[in-house]
Amino acid sequence: MENKIIQSLGIPFTALISIIFLLMISSFPIGAYVVFNSEINDNITYEYPMGNLESILSEIGIGSSMKFELGDGFILLWSIYLILFTIAILGPKKHFIQVLQSIISHGKYEIKDNYMFPIIKWFSILVLASTIIIFAQEFFGISTEQLGTSNDLIQFFDLTLAPLVEEFLFRGILIGIPIFLLYSNRFSFQFFIKSLWRPWQNLEIVEKRKGLFVIVIVGIVFGASHIIFGEGWSAGKFAQASIGGIIIGWVYFRYGFAPAIIIHWATNYFIFSYGYLVADLNQFTIENAFTHPFVSMIEILLIVTGIISMIILVTNYIMEKRCIIEKE
Repeated sequence: MENKIIQSLGIPFTALISIIFLLMISSFPIGAYVVFNSEINDNITYEYPMGNLESILSEIGIGSSMKFELGDGFILLWSIYLILFTIAILGPKKHFIQVLQSIISHGKYEIKDNYMFPIIKWFSILVLASTIIIFAQEFFGISTEQLGTSNDLIQFFDLTLAPLVEEFLFRGILIGIPIFLLYSNRFSFQFFIKSLWRPWQNLEIVEKRKGLFVIVIVGIVFGASHIIFGEGWSAGKFAQASIGGIIIGWVYFRYGFAPAIIIHWATNYFIFSYGYLVADLNQFTIENAFTHPFVSMIEILLIVTGIISMIILVTNYIMEKRCIIEKE
């Protein structure tokens, strides 16, 4: 019965995954257009000076005479995400298309084969969970909104930067190091770095509860940080960001650092690149852009994919439990 459910969902699921994948690829040039060619910037352009970066580089003795602009920083970040995205498409063992073919043919895939499929699957689950939380909170009169925003171009740059900074801190350090200390039975610098990059594949993780405890605690801290450290969010952001932090923390624990970054990139850069494109083409605010039919269609696409992903996860869990019981 469970196998039939998964196989019946295989073709529509891979179709949805493929569409989201193509939308993600398209967001790379769209984001570049937003920064360098759109009119969302008001009085600030991609030539806006990045004095903070110049000061940091000067302090460590690098490029003290160089002048950095917002466009330079964006291209650097854009290139890093493109490299990580390419890594996710091609590996670690099979490329993305091979995995899709396996799902259509056999209704299953191996998590160790490719990064991109679990990235899109868990990203859609994150969007589904966030949507449920927002609707539930709004029912009780709790809003989830950013109270104050800077210039739209600077905001988009900050959204592009955040996944690298926050994943390094919250996943790489606050989850990666405790996970290493909990599960490692040897130490070398090379093994330490490999374990931070892909914890599940390099550490001997037999019992997951300790790791899950760390993930939940750090997820709650991640949610609280959006309120405490003046990021301009209302209190309603706490629950949404906490659930997002827990989901991304699990992805880091199970699949590695690159997938965690790409999921965070998708929640920020991917979504907002389309939002700002719609805002620019229609000459209205980013808030109005997220009510536009095109952006709403992307959201519905992600929610439907998230629902199917949850059905497949629950079905696979039931099948695994049944196999364990039968063996006993």
